[in-house]
Amino acid sequence: MSPIVVIGSGLAGWTVVRELRKLTKEAPIVLICADAGDFYSKPMLSNALAQNKTAAQLVTTPAAKMAEQLGITLLPRTRVEAIDRERKRLITSAGEQSYSALVLALGADPIRLPLGGDAAEDVLSVNDLDDYARFRRAVAGIASKGRIAIIGAGLIGCEFANDLAVAGYAISVYDPTTYPLSSLLPEAAGRSLMAPLAAVGVDWHFGRSVRAVDHQGTAFQLSLDNGTTQLADLVLSAVGLRPRTALAKTAGLEVNRGIVTDAHLRTSDPAIYALGDCAETSGAVRPYVLPIMHSARALARTLMSDPTAVAFPAMPVVVKTPARPTAVAMAAKDAQGVWEIIESETGIKATFSDANGKLLGFALTGSHTDERMALAKLLVVA
Repeated sequence: MSPIVVIGSGLAGWTVVRELRKLTKEAPIVLICADAGDFYSKPMLSNALAQNKTAAQLVTTPAAKMAEQLGITLLPRTRVEAIDRERKRLITSAGEQSYSALVLALGADPIRLPLGGDAAEDVLSVNDLDDYARFRRAVAGIASKGRIAIIGAGLIGCEFANDLAVAGYAISVYDPTTYPLSSLLPEAAGRSLMAPLAAVGVDWHFGRSVRAVDHQGTAFQLSLDNGTTQLADLVLSAVGLRPRTALAKTAGLEVNRGIVTDAHLRTSDPAIYALGDCAETSGAVRPYVLPIMHSARALARTLMSDPTAVAFPAMPVVVKTPARPTAVAMAAKDAQGVWEIIESETGIKATFSDANGKLLGFALTGSHTDERMALAKLLVVA
């Protein structure tokens, strides 16, 4: 019998395997990954430097031990080049691999801006352990109080800015919007992060885009859209992630923003499933830990002939910015309602409700983040 094959060793891939093993000890499982496959907490990548954590120290369980514990076949450092749907076989850098069911847990790639300049390729991004190790080596070459430029003031950009500032570096953040976390928070809540992070060493540059990055001796020169230039010792891009869909698209699967699945996480091919950062389930991409956990539990049951639709409860996101703690529960993009904002000296409480007073979302900063669990219970989930 051909095995269940999982492609991807991030949280989504390993959690599906773990959930499957809770249901069956016998079913053959193969996990294929392009990296080493070690298990670690990806959210730690953006707040590990201030703790002086190396890439090796972020690994909670080595891949070989995970595979032994779970009784699976692991194919690390192996690239899947094509999916032969008709024959139910994968073409990989290590040869062909058959499957009875295929799980795509491919993750997402950092969005790369079309930067000009002779140092554009030297702009770093951090999306996995290998990236983090490369980033650590680059940071090690910067003197204390050296300047690090971060492109992007979204969730990852703000988390890195806080972490690197606390670690002792001078931080400059560039973003074309007008305040931090503008895609997640109403303006009052987003702006409440600016002063606390500035106090730990973050220099904000809003309404500014980086057009080019050039070498300037041992440093980098950033050319901005207003014609000015800024210097930095290292440049980090944190402008978001894009679901990895190329493999699925080449195989003829339906792709939109992500790999399109139904509520059972089944793609347009009934033998192929997708979850995590690469998947677009019921019209939405949900690139956070809790949606992945719920998806993996449901998918494991479906793969064991117990069709189970994934249900997503209220899942607030905690932003790791200790200088100004922040939590958000995003309303659906098409939700109709109004924000009610309460400002205090210790933070912001913003709630988004519809015309009937039903709570659809919230944003909390500072001391108000203590209310997130109580508010989550009141959320109406679409």
